[in-house]
Amino acid sequence: MATSYLSPGVYVEEVDRGTKPLEMVGTSTVAFLGECAVGPVNEPILCTNWSQFTKHFGDFQNSEYLAHAVYGFFNNGGGRCFVLNVGNWDEISKGGGKGKDKDAAPKFASKAALYIGSDNGPGTRTGLKALEDVDEVNVVAAPGQTDPVIQDAVLTHCESMRYRFAIMDSPEVIEKGGVDKLPKPRDSKYGAYYFPWVEVYDPFKGNIFMPPSGYMAGIYARSDAERGVHKAPANEIVRGAIGLRYNITRGEQDLLNPKGINCIREFPNRGIRVWGARTVSSDASWRYVNVRRLFNMVEQSIELGTQWVVFEPNDHRLWKRVTRDIGAFLLRLWRQGALFGKSPEEAFYVKCDEETNPPEVIDAGQMICEIGMCPVKPAEFVIFRIGQMPAGGDVSE
Repeated sequence: MATSYLSPGVYVEEVDRGTKPLEMVGTSTVAFLGECAVGPVNEPILCTNWSQFTKHFGDFQNSEYLAHAVYGFFNNGGGRCFVLNVGNWDEISKGGGKGKDKDAAPKFASKAALYIGSDNGPGTRTGLKALEDVDEVNVVAAPGQTDPVIQDAVLTHCESMRYRFAIMDSPEVIEKGGVDKLPKPRDSKYGAYYFPWVEVYDPFKGNIFMPPSGYMAGIYARSDAERGVHKAPANEIVRGAIGLRYNITRGEQDLLNPKGINCIREFPNRGIRVWGARTVSSDASWRYVNVRRLFNMVEQSIELGTQWVVFEPNDHRLWKRVTRDIGAFLLRLWRQGALFGKSPEEAFYVKCDEETNPPEVIDAGQMICEIGMCPVKPAEFVIFRIGQMPAGGDVSE
């Protein structure tokens, strides 16, 4: 508002009374951690295509798993990824290495320490700690790393960062017994686990088996772009896969699926497809990958889109504006099919009023807004009940 009106005339003032639309954040920017013989170490490098990766880290000859994972990511629909070379453990363990990893060699007692990393302040963080500086990351994968210590660290990273999701690989070979003995990562609603490894073509080695996490990350991105993050990234073709390390039967999947182990299977005339969409959580509310990732997107979008609220007068006018903006955002999600319900009232609610903000909350400098959503869940078990009907019987009976 104008501070004073001293002379006669017409005064035009701008008043901010419009909505502040919330934008949906990205969901499919991936961070890959791996070992590579060339390229920068412990420095997240943005790659938007395969050529950019090879420019920094070379091709398939320079890493055991990393190059194939990134190639599979782009081949399956991925568009953006950050690649973090944690160093070369074989060289470091021998006291060699290059650059930062050579200097840090005495500090590392195991290969897992390379991936877990250390926090020595800005610009000197290593491993997973270095990814904490990259805000855009939504999905994290350490291709081929099946050590429970490394997988636990990746899950912990995603849990602490809140808006990230881990894609983890099973071991290439089942050492003991059948698939019922397949090891599984610890319980978490922030990660998914895939089995078995996929057979792909390597221009230098021929047909080889590679961990599926990079290919799955690309499928996540493809499904997000084509359908949305609310669609389970399953029943999708694995591009580039020409075979599987193990061919899973329906009976074997009956053992694996309830454990949260997502299978990749080959079907006659339908190709190699992802045939599972579960997290590794035992909590039924967070059983499905798409539900967790949908909530990640919504929570982060609301957090970033309501920063203007901080330090505003905490009264009913602010509460109504917050309710309106978040309600409009969730309405868009419902119209896109991300929320379950025949009407917006069945799909979500936003409550920000005197009840959620009593005097003691206001005096504490807080504003509390309660949001409820009903996410769509995948039709994991499709059941058709078929019975005989008498000749000449009424179909409606």
